[in-house]
Amino acid sequence: MAEPLRVGIAGLGTVGAAVVGLLQRHAAAIAMRAGREIRLTAVSARDRARDRGVDISAAEWHDDPVALARSGRVDCVIELIGGTEGRAKAAVEAALEAGKPVVTANKAMLARHGAALAALAEARGAALAFEASVAGGIPIVKTLRESLAGNEVSRVSGILNGTCNYILSRMEMEGLSFADVLADAQRLGYAEADPTFDVGGFDTAHKLAILTSLAFGTQIDADAIHVEGISAITPLDLAMAAELGYRIKLLGVAERTPSGIEQRVHPTMVPRSWPIAQVMGVTNAVNVHGDAVGELTLVGPGAGGAATASSVLSDLVDVARGARVLPFGRPAAMLESAERQPMQRHEGGYYIRLSVLDRPGAAAAIATRMAERQISLESIVQRRVLAGATGDRTGRSGQPVPVVLITYATTEAAIRDALDAVLADGHISEPPQVIRIERE
Repeated sequence: MAEPLRVGIAGLGTVGAAVVGLLQRHAAAIAMRAGREIRLTAVSARDRARDRGVDISAAEWHDDPVALARSGRVDCVIELIGGTEGRAKAAVEAALEAGKPVVTANKAMLARHGAALAALAEARGAALAFEASVAGGIPIVKTLRESLAGNEVSRVSGILNGTCNYILSRMEMEGLSFADVLADAQRLGYAEADPTFDVGGFDTAHKLAILTSLAFGTQIDADAIHVEGISAITPLDLAMAAELGYRIKLLGVAERTPSGIEQRVHPTMVPRSWPIAQVMGVTNAVNVHGDAVGELTLVGPGAGGAATASSVLSDLVDVARGARVLPFGRPAAMLESAERQPMQRHEGGYYIRLSVLDRPGAAAAIATRMAERQISLESIVQRRVLAGATGDRTGRSGQPVPVVLITYATTEAAIRDALDAVLADGHISEPPQVIRIERE
């Protein structure tokens, strides 16, 4: 058997401690699969005294993760600090500069600096592996980069944030408000004290940026992604979606269109018959369309120490075997610049919920504004009182009542233009709710 692979872990939070635990519990099996022992020789974290539930006494301690990366006792660096800049990026760069392979779960850093780090890894002949950066324990990075290498991918989409999926699932099943479920998610540890990064869609956008590069060979550009979060979703929207045969999910979508690669993150109504609509709670799912394989859907735990550590170990075993692939499936210099696609060009069906003042001529005026933009309506649903609705929906003359419009395929630009006109007409009491619909 070859010499042991000496590993240093920078970051001993939930995932880092889980990686140490897996290495210790499954040491013999991992060594057999890797063809050599994987030995933890160094660690770095902020608090040396903290009890992490694992034995790190045999590992050399470093207060500075950059020093760990440069240590002569470390052959491979696992970066689990997180964050776009600072200590995490510096440690990864130091390791790659020294020609040492890096395994990371840092989606934010990759979304911002992935191409530059990939180029550095290629120049130094080092591996840069990041299976754990997207969808926790789901092996989507290797699936796109290696298993589907013989396919031309036309679309990749998915539920990429467990916090949002948990909130939407509970809101739907229990008729609770966004604020109530968010508070419970924070209490249970599913959401951060400041949940903006998750519920605002930004975490999903970082992950989607990585998947887009892997699927389409484009440069990572998280700023090119249209991002909307879930805070405006109400129990009424979820109830209406169910009545119409849909379920609302926060999706990240990247797809090839005639005008370029469209990237978007937003709440989406998906048919309840679709596999991705069945994914509830903190679970993640990724759907891929390839010309040879057809459609694949991978479902699994999207977060948590054990699931993410599983993906870290997968990369680590590859490193121990000596396997090294181009981080994004092609040389970093050959990643193409993707033209940003304005959301106004998006075409599809739309769910539009309006709080319409119940007075003569209001509905006709709204229909006219839609017709003026060649927007065809598939259905119109009006409810005086609907289970799960909030606020004053009495339906008395002059009072607002919920009216839901489902459109056939049209453009985002046409929808927004029509709704601006409807709002200006004064027939609705609050800004419209707009949710895009995914169909076959």
